[in-house]
Amino acid sequence: MFIFANIWLFVLLPLPLVFRRLARPYREERPAVLVPFFDELAALSGQSPGDGAVVRAQPLARQIVAGLCWVLLVAAMARPQWVEPPVVKEVPSRDVLLGVDLSSSMDTEDFTTADGTKSSRLDAVKGVLDDFLKRRKGDRVGLIFFGTAPFIQAPFTEDLETCRELMREAQVGMAGPKTAIGDAIGLAITMFKDSTVKDKLLILLTDGNDSSSKLEPQKAAAIAKDDGIVIDTVAVGDPTAVGEQKLDVKTLQGVAAATGGAYYWAGDGPGLEKIYTQIDALSTHQIETIRYRPKVDLYDWPLAAVLVLSMLLLAGRIVRTRGAA
Repeated sequence: MFIFANIWLFVLLPLPLVFRRLARPYREERPAVLVPFFDELAALSGQSPGDGAVVRAQPLARQIVAGLCWVLLVAAMARPQWVEPPVVKEVPSRDVLLGVDLSSSMDTEDFTTADGTKSSRLDAVKGVLDDFLKRRKGDRVGLIFFGTAPFIQAPFTEDLETCRELMREAQVGMAGPKTAIGDAIGLAITMFKDSTVKDKLLILLTDGNDSSSKLEPQKAAAIAKDDGIVIDTVAVGDPTAVGEQKLDVKTLQGVAAATGGAYYWAGDGPGLEKIYTQIDALSTHQIETIRYRPKVDLYDWPLAAVLVLSMLLLAGRIVRTRGAA
């Protein structure tokens, strides 16, 4: 769509006509021959001398070109623009951080998928998280992988396809064989420090107990609460296991409760998928959208036309001058 940003400037179009009508003609004094019989000459010619000025009329072509140049200059000042089709952009209103346990026990093949086959815990998590990431409309997502120590696999981003690919490439043991839940929460707190959105959600997925953290999970949860971070904990381990593989349900429940989050336990793939559906329902939010229409300024076109017309007018004048000579 074509518009003028300052269309009111077209009121200046009649300005040259007003100026021509109100301004006095240009006066130039020239030497003249004085004769003593001037009155007799005037009487013989039948004319009455008087004060005045001779205004030379400009050629019609020059007047047309000059007028056209003025119209084009006013049009350029009015800022002609081409308005592009509307562009809609969704503004993230929530940051979701996924903390995924990659300790050695995540390789245990005790998860039953929807079709009844057995898969490892990590493979089941990958499948459900992939679908979960597809539905993260209006969110920024980050990834933390943790085992003996946590590390950032993906900072907060709207590029969910990259997050899905990084999740598919995750392997057991990438962060060590043990489980550092408290340190993972501490790293999440650090990531959320630069976040300016209102809602901050950490989904912590683990199948073991905290065995290598320098920061206790409960202390980390208290700090997260002060920073406005909600932690949902998802347990995928065997609650009857002992030793290194023991699932510390009490700690995970305490972490979730301390931050206003929820605790979930999944015994199989379909159960894990149901949990993420519940998280979706509990974490609904408004998606803010920004609509704008890109505008391309076209003022250079009328200015270029003025330049061309001026050059043609000057060239014509030079030709006439040389012809007269």
